[in-house]
Formats: sequence, structure tokens, C-alpha cells
Amino acid sequence: MILRRLFTLSALFVASIAPAAAQSSLVLTPPAGVKALGKHVVLLSGDEEYRSEEALPMLAKILSQRHGFKTTVLFALDADGTINPDNGKSLPGSEALDTADVIIMALRFRAWPDDAMKRFEAAYRRGVPIIALRTSTHAFNFPAGSPWADYSWNNKTTNPGGFGKQVLGETWISHWGKHKIEATRGVIEPSSAKDPILNSVGELFGPTDVYEVAPPADAKILVRGLVLKGMQPADAPADYRKKLAGTQTEQPVNAPAMPVVWTRLHRNPAGKENKILTTTMGDAIDLENESLRRLLVNGTYWAAGLAVPAKADVRYVDSYAPRFFGFRSFRTGLTPADHALGKVLPVVWTRLHRNPAGKENKI
Repeated sequence: MILRRLFTLSALFVASIAPAAAQSSLVLTPPAGVKALGKHVVLLSGDEEYRSEEALPMLAKILSQRHGFKTTVLFALDADGTINPDNGKSLPGSEALDTADVIIMALRFRAWPDDAMKRFEAAYRRGVPIIALRTSTHAFNFPAGSPWADYSWNNKTTNPGGFGKQVLGETWISHWGKHKIEATRGVIEPSSAKDPILNSVGELFGPTDVYEVAPPADAKILVRGLVLKGMQPADAPADYRKKLAGTQTEQPVNAPAMPVVWTRLHRNPAGKENKILTTTMGDAIDLENESLRRLLVNGTYWAAGLAVPAKADVRYVDSYAPRFFGFRSFRTGLTPADHALGKVLPVVWTRLHRNPAGKENKI
């Protein structure tokens, strides 16, 4: 009898903690008083450098609590359930993609398992609109023999440039501005000034550098990025010349300025059309810029086929103090539950340091 009671109590205890232990994503629904739009936005985090694991929960909260979208944020996790953006083979909770109406991705060099890739491909092939941030131009990195090699950023044969080039409009080429030395000022393309995605979008600035890109002819350029001489919004534009990658062609670094935001309509292999919004901005620090947040919220309405607000509310829902971009500088020991509504992330800055003996120190 005593053993039976102990067994029952143990089972109840395990059942009581199971939901918390099993939480692998952040799911947010509109609050009372905010009209539910009936659209599910799935946000895919997973990059080693630009802190998408901090940026996308913040954006998901704005979209759900201010605008009425249901949002689900997926993370790269270790086996213990902690967020590890360096784990490129992890995407628990990918079943959320089965009901996605819009995908927002901030990825870099992912090599997800088959189940996650199958769900991502199914969403893509059914025509789900995609909003791609920063390193998503080189979101996937599979070896040549992989069944997913066509998605790889460096595919040179079967699908040149992979998912980035063929779908989003560009793959990784180079840092056009000097990384961590020259920031970006966004300049709206005059011919696109009345595009609804740019409703109430004013000064655009981000400390990340401009990428070298060459979007396809069917892309509509919304914003170009001026390479600045420094890392402050008021810094003057750079005025040197630079060669385009793989050529002897030299041009002024800002004449013409590289595109940093564009849209296109992509016809996928299943014959469906995907709305695409790509920006090579979008680091967690970049998203402290109110206009860039508004551009992404506007873009979500556009992608979902909804009327874009005249001036979207992009106030933070919870406090937001992201880490500066860099490798192995993410906050360690956090889980998706740490990003829940009302939670405040620890202020202490953490990083993983490789010492001269080859050992790793948590700092």
C-alpha cells in the first residue's frame, strides 16, 4: 500500500512538471481587448551572431499583444531545453509550421533534421509568405549529398545560391560595409515611397553593416543602405570605392547604395506564389530602431493579406535590452519560458570564452 501511494505521488509530480519541461516554443495569443486577426505568424530564430533568440520574442509580443496575431517563436535548443543558437541542427516544435499563415525567419547556416525541413518545405510549397531578416539569405548549410542540398546557401549546381538566392532574392556574398566599424542608414527608394510597408517609416538606422547584394530584376527595392563612416546615426556616409565581389568592377561604396529591403513575388516549384520581404538589416540591436520594427510589423500585415495600418503601434510589450551582436555572446541558461509575457531577461552580460588551453569559460 505504501509503495502504491509513493508511486501515485511520483506520477502526479511528474505530470505536474511535464508541461514546463516540455515547453520548446513561445506561443502568444491576443489579449482581451485586442481583436484577433485569425492569422498565425511563426517566427524562426537560430543564428549564432545577431541574437535572433532575443529579437523575435520581442517582435512576437508586439504582433500578438498590440496587433492581434497569434505568434509562435521557435528556438534552437540543447537536450536540456536551454536555448543555444549555436546548435544549428535543432528546431523543436516545427509542427507549428503546419498552420503558419506567415513565416518570419532570422536564421544562419542551419542544418535542421528531416522532420523540421519537411515541415518548412511544405509551408513554403503551399505558398506561405516569408519575411527574412539579416543572415536568412544564408539560412541553410547542408552538405552536397544531403536531400536538402538545394536549400544550401553555397549550392553551385542544382539550385545556385540555394533558398536565399532563388527564393529570398540573394545569398551571402560579402560585408559591403566594414563589420562593427561602419553602420547602416536606411534611405527609402523614391519610387517606393508610397508602398504601404513603408507607412509611417521614418529614420532607419542599425549598427550592423550593409551586405553586398544583387536582388533579381523582379524585386521591388524599398530601402537602400548608406554605409556610414562610423557606428552612430549622425555619422557621415563613407566615400571610398570598392570592388564588387568576384569582379574587377569598382564603384563608390554608396553610389549606388546597396538595397537593404526589398519585396518580390516568387513562384515556387509547386506552382504557388510566395510573398517575400527580405531585409539584410534585422539584428536584435537594429530592432531598437522604431522605424525598422514598424517596417516589419507593416510587412506582416502585407504578407498576411491585411490592410496595413497608417501608423502601426510598435511599442515594446516588455523591457528590451538585447545583447550586442557577436559570436558566442548569447545569454546562456535561458529557456523559451524565460521569454514569456512579463518576464525580464537577466541584465548580466554573458559569453563563452575559449581560453589559450582550448577550454571554454562561461563569463
